[in-house]
Amino acid sequence: MGSLIGKVAIITGGSRGIGRAIAKRLAKDGASVVVNYASNVNKAHEVVSEIEAEGGKALAVQASIGNIPETRDMFRETIDYFGKLDILVNNAAYFPPAKQLIEVTEEDFDTVFAINAKGNFFSMQEAARYIEDGGRIINFSSSATVSGYAGYTHYSGTRAAVEMFTMSAAKELGARAITVNTVAPGPTDTDLFKESFSEDKRIEVSKSSPLGRIGQPEDIADVVAFLVSDDARWITGQLIRAVGGSLLS
Repeated sequence: MGSLIGKVAIITGGSRGIGRAIAKRLAKDGASVVVNYASNVNKAHEVVSEIEAEGGKALAVQASIGNIPETRDMFRETIDYFGKLDILVNNAAYFPPAKQLIEVTEEDFDTVFAINAKGNFFSMQEAARYIEDGGRIINFSSSATVSGYAGYTHYSGTRAAVEMFTMSAAKELGARAITVNTVAPGPTDTDLFKESFSEDKRIEVSKSSPLGRIGQPEDIADVVAFLVSDDARWITGQLIRAVGGSLLS
């Protein structure tokens, strides 16, 4: 489409799943893309190679989003390499093993909040320092903030925090024509989803959507591509539930 030619985007957690699909879609639309990864260097460089093979520009940058100095270094490296920043897609997250409320330890709580809440917050902070006027920040939440997930009370809380970060940041950054929005996917057919749920559960989940299937990473990437485009310039502070209608009942 070419709608993002000249733009520079950081996609956190960009080496796998939804992040990978977003990185490839934004590159297809013309953006130069920073593919952030925490540890999976091979997957990150695969994404970069795929983007470059199609004529795009990409850079793999290691940073654990829960580590604030590493996150800050990632933003500086982006500016040093590409000269600017226009888009942050705050996709990186930690989905913990299920634990009942009574079993969650302080360490469990701190780990999930360090990445999903604290890490996302300080990524937004760095974006606010560097992003060009008219830029875009996309955060990620979950359908857990509507229905809650038994065994994931601590995780659900991190996603609710991000939704509130978005609303407040949109008000702060609006004077610079920077939009801030949240995308909340429903069940999406990623490696993590397959690892976390049985085949029977995945079939059950697919029936919860009136469209009769589980979401694909590309479904979410297309929503993000719209929100970071100029066509979405009048949308800010919003929560977009990309769930295939699975929350209708």
